[in-house]
Amino acid sequence: MIEARGLARTFTTKHGTVEAVRGVDLDVGQGEIVGFLGPNGAGKSTTLRMLTTLLAPTAGTATVAGRDLRADPAGVRRRIGYVGQSGGTDPTVPAGEELRLQADLYGVPGAAGRIADLCARLDLEGLERRPAGSLSGGQRRRLDIALGLVHRPPLLFLDEPTTGLDPQSRGNLWDHIQRMRGEDGTTVFLTTHYLDEADALCDRILIIDHGRIVAEGTPAELKRRVSGDVITFEPAGGEAEAVRARQVLADRTEVREARAAGPLLRLTVEDGDKALMELVRALDAAGVEVASMRLARPTLDDVFLTVTGRSLRDEPAA
Repeated sequence: MIEARGLARTFTTKHGTVEAVRGVDLDVGQGEIVGFLGPNGAGKSTTLRMLTTLLAPTAGTATVAGRDLRADPAGVRRRIGYVGQSGGTDPTVPAGEELRLQADLYGVPGAAGRIADLCARLDLEGLERRPAGSLSGGQRRRLDIALGLVHRPPLLFLDEPTTGLDPQSRGNLWDHIQRMRGEDGTTVFLTTHYLDEADALCDRILIIDHGRIVAEGTPAELKRRVSGDVITFEPAGGEAEAVRARQVLADRTEVREARAAGPLLRLTVEDGDKALMELVRALDAAGVEVASMRLARPTLDDVFLTVTGRSLRDEPAA
């Protein structure tokens, strides 16, 4: 659904040339939900603007929803939906009129039926006559998504879809996005500053930093590959036994890193589920008695910190 090669964008400022995006390669398959993450200034917004035809690339090629980004930007626009971070509704206009206008602009056949269907699926029924400005934050965001879907695009871009929503509204919107993909096969490309959102929603994640893709994969793959699992052992013999346990385990192939910290031994391993029992057996064979043990999974914030050197959790949305 998206295939980009060497996509780049350079800006000229009074201070010189700025390479905002430096040769991005990315692929998004039909029916996928793909998250696009990056710190502020990493090139995320510039890439999104190029893929949605809002900004012309300086270099590179891309096919978006079956149309060439450079040769046929109008064709791209006809086949995508775009929901911006700040939305696109007029607070004084009733929700139903907003949807009708969008349908008319795209020449949607059977517009009334399509609008009724979207309102039913996105829990907007009964709100059609209310001005958009009188809706709750969650209702307005669902209206934004309905506007992006009214012309049945095979590909939908969502820019920070749940920014500013309360946890319940965020969870409800996640359900709607997943149902939309399941029922219509819609491909979704979204940006978010909420790592739990990317973890819950996305089939794959792309991380961009300094204008380049620095990591990609499923959430589980990224956690395993970039951060590893953490196993903590507490030997019964205290600090001295923790040091001895490190000597026993540090050179094993399953172990990436081994650190004794007081009475505890912390191990970073490739696959915690598989490694745990083998490590317990090795300690038992060496006569090290284990008082307790714990397996912890890395979070996407750990992954993000590893590949960018920054935490996304405290970054303000942009």
